Amino acid sequence: MKSLRLPVITALLCFGAGTAGLAQAIEPFRSDGQPDPDYAVPDELNLDYALAFALDNNHAIRQARERIRQQEGVLIEVRSAQIPNVSAGASYVRNDEQVSQSMVPTDRSWGVNLQATQVVYAGGGVAAAVKSASLAKEAALLDLQGVINEQLLLVRTRFYAVLLAQQRIAVQEENVKLLEEQLKDVRNRFAAGAVSNFEVLRAEVALANGRPALISARNAWRVSIEELRQVLGFVNASGHNVAKVPEFIGTLEPGPEVPFDLRDALNAARAQRPELQRLEKLEEAGLEQVSVARSGYQPQVALFGRYDWLGTGASGWSSRRDGWTAGVQAQWNLFDGRATAGRIAQSKSQLMQTRLAVEEATLAIDVEVRRAHSALTEAWELVDASGKVVEQATEALRLANVRYGAGTATQLDVLTSQVALTDARLNQLVAYYNYNVALAAMRKAIGQADPFVTNS
Repeated sequence: MKSLRLPVITALLCFGAGTAGLAQAIEPFRSDGQPDPDYAVPDELNLDYALAFALDNNHAIRQARERIRQQEGVLIEVRSAQIPNVSAGASYVRNDEQVSQSMVPTDRSWGVNLQATQVVYAGGGVAAAVKSASLAKEAALLDLQGVINEQLLLVRTRFYAVLLAQQRIAVQEENVKLLEEQLKDVRNRFAAGAVSNFEVLRAEVALANGRPALISARNAWRVSIEELRQVLGFVNASGHNVAKVPEFIGTLEPGPEVPFDLRDALNAARAQRPELQRLEKLEEAGLEQVSVARSGYQPQVALFGRYDWLGTGASGWSSRRDGWTAGVQAQWNLFDGRATAGRIAQSKSQLMQTRLAVEEATLAIDVEVRRAHSALTEAWELVDASGKVVEQATEALRLANVRYGAGTATQLDVLTSQVALTDARLNQLVAYYNYNVALAAMRKAIGQADPFVTNS
């Protein structure tokens, strides 16, 4: 796993170019490679499309990518101490001849110099700082993977929420339709003198009670779309995009059960979770920072070479004096007021805090895996149970209608059976939703990349 991790992360970092399978379907970018804020709402939206769009546009993922670029800048800055530093300087001085320091009194002087400096020995601080910055960059890469896992789980959850709300609308519309047919049938029976006006009133009340649930389902669907838009990073809300809603393609019905052994899941999480690996990299970087702080006790040695052009008076460049200077510079702080000791104490404390964070994260991940495993087990049991209940409720409603037509059952029996079937269908949809979310959460808990990323 570790040998493949860097290429996988690099691929994720470069995902802005789009996936091969969706490159022509998704083009939410301007010519400069930045996300296009005017990208229009698509006509259709499936889960893969949503995941691909989020990889490129989700704000948390984009911020994680920027943190990598920031750390790359830090690494370049730290490495600058390992290569020669070249500087140029110039000066021009005008003064009273009475205060001239030259052998021949003059009222002006000038100088130009070019100097190169190379650090030779810094007590190991430069090498340790470079290694620490390199480890911090690797930690930023792991942070990106963790953010991607978290955000794609959120995309899946919210996309499933849209499908759940959409199918709830279908169930409630079917329920209202059946209640309307029931009311029509009762009115016909009342007109024929077969039932009393009370039966008509009860059917009207049942229909009236069914409509608020449909209204609420439609509102939940609209809200779920907005929550999905937020996690996708879709910012265009101008013109027709304000009201345009894509056709959502997908189903909540799960495939076969995906089993997970708890012990294997716990071991996988400790080995694969990017959050843990990131903290371990930061722990290694903290060790190097202790070395950087300790280098303050050592002498600093550097080589330098300089070439000077000097002149006096108003004769200009033709009367210049020039020549080179080379040497060794050394500095050793014999006593710095215990500033180095203070820096060492700070770096050691930071290292201990990171180690405690590793222990805390390990415990939290263990608990997360156990909860995810338990939730997945519960969700599959509910999927299995809800399917049986729907079958039973469908058969019960069929029998109630048959008996009501034969005059051996009351209208209340039919309405009760209809409510039971609606509840059973809604419960089944919730069970489907919970299982899909629980499965995605389990994969994230053990550190697996989203299947869309691994298959792209």
